Amino acid sequence: MAVGQRTPGGKLLIAVLIGLLLAIPLFTVYLLVYDRQSQSQVARASIAEGWGGPQTIAGPVLVLPYQEQVTETVNEGGRQVARTSTVWRELTLAPEQADLRTDLTPERRRRSIYEAVLFDAAASGTARFALPADLARFGITSDRLFFDRAELRFGLRDARGLYGPPPAVTVDGRKLVLQPGKGSPATGGAGFFTWLDASALRERAMTASFRFTFRGNGWLALAPQAGDTRWTVASTWPHPSFQGGFLPSAQKVTASGFTATWRVGNLALGRALVSAGEQTPDAAPNALPDRYDTAQPAGSYEARVDLISPVDLYSQVNRSVKYGFLFIGFTFMAFLMFDVIAGVRVATAEYLLVGAGLVLFFVMLLAFAEVIGFAAAYILAAAAIIGLLAAYSAAVLKSWRRGGYIAALLTALYAILYVLLSLEAYSLLIGAILLFAALAGIMYLTRNLDWSGLRSATAND
Repeated sequence: MAVGQRTPGGKLLIAVLIGLLLAIPLFTVYLLVYDRQSQSQVARASIAEGWGGPQTIAGPVLVLPYQEQVTETVNEGGRQVARTSTVWRELTLAPEQADLRTDLTPERRRRSIYEAVLFDAAASGTARFALPADLARFGITSDRLFFDRAELRFGLRDARGLYGPPPAVTVDGRKLVLQPGKGSPATGGAGFFTWLDASALRERAMTASFRFTFRGNGWLALAPQAGDTRWTVASTWPHPSFQGGFLPSAQKVTASGFTATWRVGNLALGRALVSAGEQTPDAAPNALPDRYDTAQPAGSYEARVDLISPVDLYSQVNRSVKYGFLFIGFTFMAFLMFDVIAGVRVATAEYLLVGAGLVLFFVMLLAFAEVIGFAAAYILAAAAIIGLLAAYSAAVLKSWRRGGYIAALLTALYAILYVLLSLEAYSLLIGAILLFAALAGIMYLTRNLDWSGLRSATAND
């Protein structure tokens, strides 16, 4: 072997080291995708600002105040003195049965290259309230309740989304005047309420009817509270995603929209219809400063529907970047085979330039996908990189036919990657089979190769 000539094993080591070095720009691309995704979320929030954020509805619940004697020990002049005072408490009564319906009208809004899915929602329903027969088990008797000071409370996560005709609430046919605030803990205290005289509860059940319209962005959720909750959602949006701790008991999704119905009982919620505790403050704090963040996970005790876009380009680009080493490995191995078997020397700088081209594909994919969509961007970026590396490979390998082999290899790799991105459930299986086939082929082609160069040196001696 001539002085200064690398052995096949040395060439393999150099190719591996360059491949590992390219992990740095690949990781940088991964961070770039994450940064662009974060910018996209900020832009969507900006589009939705003033319209309404992701919405959660809760209630209605009936709140009955009562008084309780509280004894506390205080220090007066060095002596412990017991003092008794009267405090207000609240008995919260969830409806025995609640039947709700929400009709969603979606709307796409764009700003520059970003898009947000907004919606108008028309909510309506009825709720039936009754005092439980075992009320005394909670340490409260009906004669201690101030029925004439009752409140009916509705929760809406972003009450600033209320629009159109004022919400209408009637109880046993009587229309009530609504007040802001005093919503549900599930909505951060946001919502509205009304005062009413619930004296009829002493003898019979009471039915409340309601309807209101509001705007939102991204998703709509319900925090069920009744003994038996039935919630129906209908929309013309064809791409719903049902999430949360409760999934629809019935659903129909077509190209023209969807209809879904949830049925949830209080046994599944794990709580009684009656609860007693401290009084809710008149003005709830702003507990939801991130009200435009559509990426929040669904709660364990809520039913939720997301109006998602059919293609999340950032997640697809992110997944494609994870296959970057597969591209680098296969392409470098092809160059290495030409080097050690065909005798065409490939310099270290040429490996670096080819690797840079492979990494550039993912940057181009991200940049074009934000403008023309993922599928078109994938074809455009792949065609550009295949053409570039095929022409460069023909010059490096001293043959257009060899450059054609590289072009064919890259075309197959990009086609396989697109299939892997489309068939997420089988991506690991397909990838494992491809790697096995590639390893078997390399083993066959190099079965007689002297990687260390010792056999050549011994023969020359």
